[in-house]
Formats: sequence, C-alpha cells, structure tokens
Amino acid sequence: MDRRTLLASVGTATAVGLSGCLALSSTSRTNCGEACDIGMSASAFRPGELEVSVGDTVVWKNTSSKAHTVTAYEGAIPEDAAYFASGGFDGEQAARDAWFDSRGGAIPVGETFEHTFEVPGEHAYVCIPHERGGMTGKIVVTE
Repeated sequence: MDRRTLLASVGTATAVGLSGCLALSSTSRTNCGEACDIGMSASAFRPGELEVSVGDTVVWKNTSSKAHTVTAYEGAIPEDAAYFASGGFDGEQAARDAWFDSRGGAIPVGETFEHTFEVPGEHAYVCIPHERGGMTGKIVVTE
C-alpha cells in the first residue's frame, strides 16, 4: 500500500471513529446517557454550560480516565447560594487544600457528584487538577 492510500484510509477511519463522539457532544447529557447531566472528558465538562430551574439537581459523572473535582468558585456564585464542592467542603480554599494535600474531593472514574440549586443566577465551577487546562463550567439557574 502506498503512503497516500495509507494516510487516506487512516484519516477516514479516524473520522468514522470520532463521528459518534461528535454526535454525542451536541446533547446536554453528553458522555453519560440518562445517568447524569454533565459528563467529564480528560479536560472539559460536557456540556460546559447547563441551564436548570430553581430546585433542580444536577448530576456530574466522571466519564474520563482521570480523577476530577467539581468545585464552585466562591466569588462566582450568587451571594445567598449554598457552596458546592465534591468532597463536601465548606469553601473553595478548603477544597483546594484537600486536593493538593491528599486528592481530597476527587470523583473517581465512573462515579458521580450531585448538587441541588436553590438560588437563581450563574454558578461557576472548576475541576481543580485541570484548571490550568481550562476545565471550568457554569450552571445557569432560572426561576
């Protein structure tokens, strides 16, 4: 097989293999079926932004092969909102300290974390170990 034929067939096989992944990314329950609202790839929440109503519970599922966290940015949630973080921490600094001390708050592969949103507004969050790579998300809660 010549080089051009090989490269063409590899490219076609890659495109076909990825087509299922690309189709999944257009839904709000990407990577996790009915089991969750937000899946986690190696370096992103899928979807990165989700709109829910007051009183809705959001379920994140670690659908990648790496440990992740869900950690609210303390200064980027509504003032009256309950703080949320995998591991049950009361604040962002406690969650960060726990992660760097002992991987506290890690959501193992295949496991979930959930939080019920009671206050309308934007609730921004991060995966601490993948923050530098841009793994952030936002929940928009409407009345």
